[in-house]
Amino acid sequence: MSVVSHLINGELVESQRTLDVTNPSTGKVIRHVADASAADVERAIAAAQAAFPAWRDTPPAKRAQVMYRFKQLLEEHADRLVQLVSEEHGKTVEDAMGELKRGIENVEYACGVPELLKGEYSHNVGPGIDAWSNFQPLGVVAGITPFNFPAMVPLWMYPMAIACGNTFIRKRSSGRCSAWCGLAAWTMPCS
Repeated sequence: MSVVSHLINGELVESQRTLDVTNPSTGKVIRHVADASAADVERAIAAAQAAFPAWRDTPPAKRAQVMYRFKQLLEEHADRLVQLVSEEHGKTVEDAMGELKRGIENVEYACGVPELLKGEYSHNVGPGIDAWSNFQPLGVVAGITPFNFPAMVPLWMYPMAIACGNTFIRKRSSGRCSAWCGLAAWTMPCS
């Protein structure tokens, strides 16, 4: 039976513990997922911190290209993602496809990041005062997502965070993560 590993620093990482993934429609175990230890979490944080300076300095247009390629990969692998969501969450294929399509819309929005990150400048807002804004990445950001929308909610979080120059760590739902792991793994060839 397959084991879904963690993706840390572009590598699949095994864990000492695993959890069963069951199909709620049949009650049968269909695969296992790695269960992160404290050391796994620290490794993910360290990798995200190490990757941040270079990613922050990557031009927004290049980050947008990465998101555009990711969108293409999501569309190419949509049937497999939908199958994973359906078998792990008991959703109909149509419901799972709708969820994925709503998530892909957010990836499309992230493709527009060069325009969204433009700052503003206002001359003479007061006597001798000019005002300006400048958008900057925060650093390592994290998302904790619910189990019931395994594709859509992560796609609301990490594409914009990454497109804006941050690195991202996701705490996935225990026992139901193959769709997320697919999303994360398919991000790797984008850069």
